[in-house]
Amino acid sequence: MDESSRHQKSAAVLDEGLDSSLVGHVHSFESMGAVDGPGLRFVVFLQGCPLRCQYCHNPDCREPTGGRLLSVSQVIEEISHHRRFLKHGGVTISGGEPLLQARFTAALLAACHGLKLHTALDTSGFGTLERAHPILDHADLVLLDIKNFDPQRYHDVTNVDLETTLRFAEELRLRNKPFWLRYVLVPNLTDNREAIEALSRYLLAFPNLERIDILPFHKLGESKWESLGYPYKLKETESPDAALICEVMRIFAKTGRPVYS
Repeated sequence: MDESSRHQKSAAVLDEGLDSSLVGHVHSFESMGAVDGPGLRFVVFLQGCPLRCQYCHNPDCREPTGGRLLSVSQVIEEISHHRRFLKHGGVTISGGEPLLQARFTAALLAACHGLKLHTALDTSGFGTLERAHPILDHADLVLLDIKNFDPQRYHDVTNVDLETTLRFAEELRLRNKPFWLRYVLVPNLTDNREAIEALSRYLLAFPNLERIDILPFHKLGESKWESLGYPYKLKETESPDAALICEVMRIFAKTGRPVYS
């Protein structure tokens, strides 16, 4: 779809009821994000997530009704203040899990296209495809987090099933939607080599995969877990060392895509 057609479709979606008066629960903003898509990004973190990742650094995003209740127009007004810095970047919708607030997310992305801004969706892919369709219509790029490729280990990490995320990935392939894979590397939790090898082979079927980002585990969110009264299982887990990161990078490099850490 060319840029003119995309903006026409954005306007049509807003006319169909995904309008600027829609409200959503917003956790926070980051005005100069540099790791959530290409260029400088304005990142909108939404509330609500069905996953319970052991290493989550935003556990305060779990509850869907927390944060501030804002309309699409209010969020766009905030983005507009930073628009001149986003010329070579854009807007990323993250969370939480943006698929939980599907209509709000779709309208927000459509409105960003109205400003001629590049859009990205940061997601675990955990949501119904029917609700995801209008979101994907207005996301130029998807940052897809696959937490593990072994179904049992995926469930251990997230407390949900892997299959939903794989169905979402397949939708990206069918649409030829550009995406970046993001993989959080946690020693003794997500460093299971056989599953990483299997994921690398699986990704060979995705010509729309542009790059792979390995995100080394850190404990910057531990204090949030403690303040919320959540049990933090990774107190004794250290960040991965350089040797482990390099080994996993070599495995993912078999996809033929750039791998970053």
